[in-house]
Amino acid sequence: MTVLFLASFFLYIVYLGRLATKLCRESLTEWFLTTFLLGAGSTILTGFILSAFYLTANTFAWAGAVFVTATILGFLLNRLIAPRNLAEPQGFSVLALCQQRWQTFGGWFSGLSTYTKFLFSILFATLSVIAITNLLLVFFTVPNEWDSMTGHLNRVMQYVQRGTMRHFGGTNWNIDTYPKSVCTLQIYSFLITGRFENGFKFIHHLSYWTAIVAVFGIVRRIAANRPESTSLSASFFCALAYALLPDFLMQSITTETDIVLTAYLSVLLYMLFTYRQTQDNRYLWLAGMAFGIAFGHKITFALLLPSVFVIMIHTVFLSPSWVTTFARTWRLAAAIVVGVCLWTLPTGYLKNIEVFGHPIGPPTALKHQSVERAGSFKNLMEQGSRNVVRYGYDHVNLDGIRNLKVGADLNHIMRQPLVVLEDKLHMRLDEETDFSIQPFSFDRRFIFYNANPYWGVFGFGLIFPLLLLVLVGYVRSTAHIFLGIALLLHFVALSYSAPYDPFKGRYFIETGLFGATFLALIFLHPRTTVESPGRSIWKSYVGLVTVLGCVSALLCVFLNTRALPFAWTTPDGRHIPSAFESDRVRQITLGRPDTYVAYKRFDELVPENATVALGTINDDYEYPLYGPHLSRRLIAINPFEQGLKPIPANADYLFFAKSVIAPRPGDIRLGTDTTLREGVVVPGEDYYLRKLH
Repeated sequence: MTVLFLASFFLYIVYLGRLATKLCRESLTEWFLTTFLLGAGSTILTGFILSAFYLTANTFAWAGAVFVTATILGFLLNRLIAPRNLAEPQGFSVLALCQQRWQTFGGWFSGLSTYTKFLFSILFATLSVIAITNLLLVFFTVPNEWDSMTGHLNRVMQYVQRGTMRHFGGTNWNIDTYPKSVCTLQIYSFLITGRFENGFKFIHHLSYWTAIVAVFGIVRRIAANRPESTSLSASFFCALAYALLPDFLMQSITTETDIVLTAYLSVLLYMLFTYRQTQDNRYLWLAGMAFGIAFGHKITFALLLPSVFVIMIHTVFLSPSWVTTFARTWRLAAAIVVGVCLWTLPTGYLKNIEVFGHPIGPPTALKHQSVERAGSFKNLMEQGSRNVVRYGYDHVNLDGIRNLKVGADLNHIMRQPLVVLEDKLHMRLDEETDFSIQPFSFDRRFIFYNANPYWGVFGFGLIFPLLLLVLVGYVRSTAHIFLGIALLLHFVALSYSAPYDPFKGRYFIETGLFGATFLALIFLHPRTTVESPGRSIWKSYVGLVTVLGCVSALLCVFLNTRALPFAWTTPDGRHIPSAFESDRVRQITLGRPDTYVAYKRFDELVPENATVALGTINDDYEYPLYGPHLSRRLIAINPFEQGLKPIPANADYLFFAKSVIAPRPGDIRLGTDTTLREGVVVPGEDYYLRKLH
């Protein structure tokens, strides 16, 4: 049956591509992004419908229903965008378009100067190595991110077990409070590939490439009035550099949620910039669809609303007359309302209001991770301002390169002037801790920056300097003024909306989407272009940053302790085996190595098809307990803030933490390795196992 389901999966992708050719212009970039948007939107809606009928775990239902949803959605979109040039052909050959674009690419590359050929050769070569490596890591290594082990993947498996995505009350508060749209995409990939565990990563890895393509397309729209060779150079450089930004790159092989939001945002921005160029209303409808999907994916999209609004001012609202502005605005507003109704409201926000009285979640979670933790408004302004500076400092790091000891030493020396400046200004960045999840440190611990870096040398070496040149007026570019304001608004929103968190590099991948477009100025603006004769110092600097950025990206991938392609001993003395050869339990508990012994013994003692009651706490890893084939049934009996529930009669075993249930004679102590707790951010509990039948 797996072969049949896989055939339907590939047929679905081909069908989506065919539908997209009827919705977009003859553009390979636009076709790819429209196909992605149509596929995500159709699958999410299908998931909501199947959940209502308790068919979430029915692979046959998924295999057929996605075609129905995609057909209806494609038909409706086609009707909405129908009033256009009647002479325009319906559909085009993607294969012929690919051949044409390959010829264009060859002509562009052969026409480059020696210097620019060097830049693009090293960028393309680096991305090629990384692309192959990451694809292998996606297919052959298990997910092991903290939030996935406690919440994201744990709830996906619960939905599969229950056959529905209805609220049920899990141990971790994220299980019921996070929007469920991404779960539909993960469940579809998991089931249609024959319950392939790494299918959970497919939407995240696809999102990585989608955002790269979107950056290319956005810059092409910005540079539409420039010669094609210049436009292509700017677009490729931005897309390739963004692909190598450490924080963005690191999420491409994980099941973290921010990279998917970045993909939705990138499609939204592309549609807005394309509307500005073409004035074609179809892009307003597609933008509204992307808006609704993005808001339904994660509530942090609310922090992007000011930035998105600024881009809308530039691309939609500014016009020669109020009549035109009004006509554009109501169409975009209507598209957004439809998008929100279809893809935002059904994803769980309304249920959160019903259960918790708040669209985000329970008060405890809000106080831990949002503005409530700051207390008074005055303190929020003070500590939020410190966060702006803290995150600014965190961006000035040789991310990737400092995974090596020599790189860490060089990084420490490079940052000394910043440390002295902070001391002279008495900003107390590392002393004030009341609005911090983990205290700020000028030299972050290896565990924080290895898997959660920021933008690296591309960021502080090129993006921020170019942003500054635009904001002070030295480089004049209307589009980049709006993009710069959007970037700063999101940077500020992240700083004031939640406590400082050294793991927060992953949130700045959306900010980086705005920032990457500034690299286009290296080709587009006469004052900063590297294509003018001379300028040896500027060209050498751009070349140095590019080389260091490529080295940084390679070291991020090949020295990522969370998914090491090759065995490595870290600078803090830990020997970590290759992710391809590591014991599954060891790899999956890499973020909490002290729990390895307990989980390994659990796997050895409990049959793969057993039903297990869980007396665990909010921070406990529960996903590994489903077993190597994800076949155990787990029942949470200590749901978040609901108190301990009775052990179900159908449970075969009870897995529990000593802090939740007192052990009794006959219970098997699984324990934890207390010798490893010093390097663990949150140590595991003292675990026990009880056989019930």
